[in-house]
Amino acid sequence: MGAYLGRRTLQSLIALAGLVVLVFFLARLTGDPTNLYLPLDASLEARAEFRAKHGYDDPFLVQFGGFLVDLTRLDFGESIRKARPALDVVLEAIPTTLRLAAITMSLAIAGSILIGSLAAVRPRGIFDRTASILSLAAASAPDFWVAITGILLFAVALGWLPTSGTGTALHWVLPIAVLLIRPFGLLVQVVRGAMITALSSAYVKTARAKGVRERSVVFVHALRNAMLPVITVAGDQAAGIVNGAVIVETIFGFPGVGKLMIDAIEQRDFAVIQAAVLVTALLIFVMNILIDLAYAMIDPRVRHG
Repeated sequence: MGAYLGRRTLQSLIALAGLVVLVFFLARLTGDPTNLYLPLDASLEARAEFRAKHGYDDPFLVQFGGFLVDLTRLDFGESIRKARPALDVVLEAIPTTLRLAAITMSLAIAGSILIGSLAAVRPRGIFDRTASILSLAAASAPDFWVAITGILLFAVALGWLPTSGTGTALHWVLPIAVLLIRPFGLLVQVVRGAMITALSSAYVKTARAKGVRERSVVFVHALRNAMLPVITVAGDQAAGIVNGAVIVETIFGFPGVGKLMIDAIEQRDFAVIQAAVLVTALLIFVMNILIDLAYAMIDPRVRHG
């Protein structure tokens, strides 16, 4: 198990190193911040002073070398638009996205396990057909369309919920509901398929022959052996949410890391772009390690392989 985690860690670090290079150079392809932050009639001296102050007058390779040196001290530079360390700006936004992801995935996993397991008990039954149709529709629904429709219906027409912001618990209802729909639909399908296979296995038939209660057969014996694919898909969906939830955070004005990255790209705030992408990548790396550990806890074959 230790060797397996070591290999995964090495692979993630190599990917992270490649990401550092890509983010640095691709961010600078968005244009010169001088043209955005200074007026059109700014003098050449003012433009030169701005570039020198922020290090944009050096060649790209010199800038990249300085960035790598600063990165060893966890110094991502200063945000141009906020005049604060970029890492501080990102760390303020990360908790909002993490809370959004944690609540969304907790509800999605709990609901999908219940619905998917019940649907698998009687395949092709009425409940199974209904759950399959609704989950396929949920998994196919585009986030931006669901978000806009939710605002028009529940915020504008009915006035039940606010359109944006994070002031109260009601502000979280629409963003969570929109983010919940797709992972819930996918996970219901995964749980259903894995549970149908598990419920037809020999050990489940043996448990039933011994008189074990059906609830224990479904939610203890079968479910534990069906959880590996569920963990895989759930981890992938959680990583997607942590990776920004860009559309939802932008539409609902949620001050998370996704909206922060969009704003930073539009305003050519290179330091914030670099800090946001690398911090998010580290979070996803840690999440993948935790998923690997969960594999080992559930399936001893992974632990001893």
